[in-house]
Amino acid sequence: MADSAELTATLHRMRTAQAADPVPAWHARAGRLKRLARMLREQRAAFAAAIDADFGRRPIEETELLELFPSLSAVRHALRHGQRWMRPRRASTALVFLPGRNRLLPQPRGVVGIVAPWNYPLYLAVGPLVDALAAGNRVMIKMSEYTPRFSALFAEQVARCFADDEVVVVTGDAAIAQAFTALPFDHLLFTGSTAVGHQVMRAASANLTPVTLELGGKSPAIVGPGARFEAAVERILFGKLVNAGQTCIAPDYVLLPRDRIADFVAAARTVAARLYPDLARNRQYASIASDRHYERLLALRDEALAAGAQAEPLGEGDAARRVLPPTLLTGVGEDTAVMREEIFGPLLPLVPYDDLDQALAWIATRPHPLALYLFEQDERLIERVLARTHAGGVTINDTLYHIAQHGLPFGGVGASGMGGYHGEAGFRTFSHLKPVFRQARWNGAGLLNPPYGRRFGRMLDLLLRRG
Repeated sequence: MADSAELTATLHRMRTAQAADPVPAWHARAGRLKRLARMLREQRAAFAAAIDADFGRRPIEETELLELFPSLSAVRHALRHGQRWMRPRRASTALVFLPGRNRLLPQPRGVVGIVAPWNYPLYLAVGPLVDALAAGNRVMIKMSEYTPRFSALFAEQVARCFADDEVVVVTGDAAIAQAFTALPFDHLLFTGSTAVGHQVMRAASANLTPVTLELGGKSPAIVGPGARFEAAVERILFGKLVNAGQTCIAPDYVLLPRDRIADFVAAARTVAARLYPDLARNRQYASIASDRHYERLLALRDEALAAGAQAEPLGEGDAARRVLPPTLLTGVGEDTAVMREEIFGPLLPLVPYDDLDQALAWIATRPHPLALYLFEQDERLIERVLARTHAGGVTINDTLYHIAQHGLPFGGVGASGMGGYHGEAGFRTFSHLKPVFRQARWNGAGLLNPPYGRRFGRMLDLLLRRG
């Protein structure tokens, strides 16, 4: 744990190191990325075990698939393409300024702050770290206090693999997090809830620190009239139940034709039994990460039931180990908390619609989600949905996988966040593309000098016509 003075001293040390090497050569950046990859491979089992212990039960298979694999894949992608991303980029020059030339010089922002959440503590620390290192920055990472074992181990291993002016991991409680986000970073990336995102943005604004906010929201899954129905149910259940729904881009509710509600419930029972047999004792189904979060989910469910909703559990739970069974909710009132708040667990409301326009209107009246999932085969309907909805990202005929595409930026819009990263988009987020205009030796700029007379007037008329 660090205090505010230690955090400030760490930031100063990193600024000093960055000033001594403000645009690191590619071999230096690649060396840091390779050390990161080596650390991830060496600590593969230890990291998964620590996350399992923090959750109470977190499948090692899910940690390796959903955290370790995309982390290592991000490193490989950056090593393959990062040197090209670094190159100066030519930019067009307006005709009247020729033979001058324009270009863009990618430069590191400096010292980047990253605030990682508890639900995917490895990937949501390493993912932005990869992009920041590829862009040539120094990095400070604040880990979540809700994953104490993993956070301590990650801090220990980063300190072993990186100098204390390259990458530093900070642990501690909410007070430390507040002090961390108040530091005058050159860029700050926060992943977490929308409510805390407001606080982070206020803290960053005091220093005019640019921010990338990866928040949440209620991500809908739309089962279109032309969907392959059984496949849609399976992929929605998969996206909802990995990590027991504790995923920022998990489907939060399902919009489907009114006459398919009973079909969805029946198909979901079959899918859940196949994916997670003997669910209460199945170690491949995650526990809810904390007592506080478990009680919150029970309260969301119970309030909906008290207001007239019906629950369709898809298995047996185990309260002693915070195993909450997947539960479909039908007949849910729009004013209940489960329909207003991001659920972040294995509760899944089913919302009927009579036609697709009604479903799109439902989404349009709510804050923009972090993700949107559409199951449909008709290309015209797909394009209609894409044109009439706003979301941070979209996956069609599946769930979650848009986050794993290096060629697509990952981020939110509106209440679900701002900015994005991953791959080249992440390199640009953590870089300043410095614009440079280079004047030619022989040029006509002097024709616009004062004193302003007839010649100036003719030149100005020419510029205005061409403009």
